[in-house]
Amino acid sequence: MPKKSALQKLILAVVVFVGVFPMGYFSVVELGIAEAASEVDSAEVRPARPFDRFVDNLAFGVGEKLTFDIKYGFITAGTATMEVVRLIEYENRPCYQIVTRAFSNSFFSSIFRVEDRVESVMDATGLYSWRFEKSLREGNYRSDRQYAFDQRGNRVVYKGDTIEIAPFVQDAISSLYYVRTQPLEVGQSVFVDNFVDGKSFSMEVKVIERETISIDAGTFDCLVVEPLMQSAGVFKHEGRLTVWLTDDALRMPVLMKSKVIVGSIVAELVDYELGRIDEF
Repeated sequence: MPKKSALQKLILAVVVFVGVFPMGYFSVVELGIAEAASEVDSAEVRPARPFDRFVDNLAFGVGEKLTFDIKYGFITAGTATMEVVRLIEYENRPCYQIVTRAFSNSFFSSIFRVEDRVESVMDATGLYSWRFEKSLREGNYRSDRQYAFDQRGNRVVYKGDTIEIAPFVQDAISSLYYVRTQPLEVGQSVFVDNFVDGKSFSMEVKVIERETISIDAGTFDCLVVEPLMQSAGVFKHEGRLTVWLTDDALRMPVLMKSKVIVGSIVAELVDYELGRIDEF
């Protein structure tokens, strides 16, 4: 990938913020789904564990679409969306197809165009990840990466290696949707098992306080949460990440802020469509 100017790096950091930041910055394995499945199948066969987790979900459903402006200070650099696109069948189970997209706006696109897409396939009953993929279109750079989890065997193939994973592990996108379904109380934490960038780790999501905020999409009573990474060096990002979730059953993210060396990068909700809450 060619070197970027300081301005290009700033634009990239701002525009891709929502696509990568809900639970941290990450990179993924450069294996096709079919190749990953083949390598898992060829690995040592282990007894399958009972597959019986159920997570009550009153927070999100098919049709939910959240649209954010991505800002650095007073500069709006682009737009990002998070969408529960549809219900699909994967591994003989009902799953949510969740897609996030990030685009630079017309002004910044003339300098450095960004069109990124990230997808998670999330089990609709147990709310864990089955598949993760990322397609990057950043300036002249092109990259398509994807990997699949063997949730029954508690493993994933990453760069040719079979790695043990925690039961019901999450990816960087599904983590946020799972946290939205959990009981959140000020002063308490939720712990989420993740697999990111070839590493398995536990992430603590700390509930800091309640706060009412007014943004372009409206005024919302919120719970302020902060994900804390348990494994040093997993992420390149060194700033503090804060997320405002609505203080209701939806736990909808309406504001997301990450401290950088100078100032903050902010994703602010500007429009939303609520999804259909299904029962499984």
